[in-house]
Amino acid sequence: QLQASGGGLVQAGGSLRLSCKASGINFRLYDMGWYRQAPGKERELVATIGSVSNVGSIHYADSVKGRFNISRDNVRRTLYLQMNSLKPGDTAVYYCRVQSTNYWGKGTLVTVSS
Repeated sequence: QLQASGGGLVQAGGSLRLSCKASGINFRLYDMGWYRQAPGKERELVATIGSVSNVGSIHYADSVKGRFNISRDNVRRTLYLQMNSLKPGDTAVYYCRVQSTNYWGKGTLVTVSS
């Protein structure tokens, strides 16, 4: 099970940190990802981070490079997404996912006002 949290309303230029707590899986063994879905648009990949066997493998969508930072704490079994310099275009429901599986968190809404 994946439980995402940390979303909310923020002004453009602000920051938020999303968290995704995992349970029921050996979290450290899996690549993890953050996705988002804006109203009327398809779900898109935001960032991914590798497992313990894929340490250092981090990827970002071009639209968030330099602004977002993905990280993980394998002891706490938690995935993070630090989002800085937020833009109205970042408004979306954000989901965490165990990569290459159908395990998704329920999503947390991020709204960025101009």
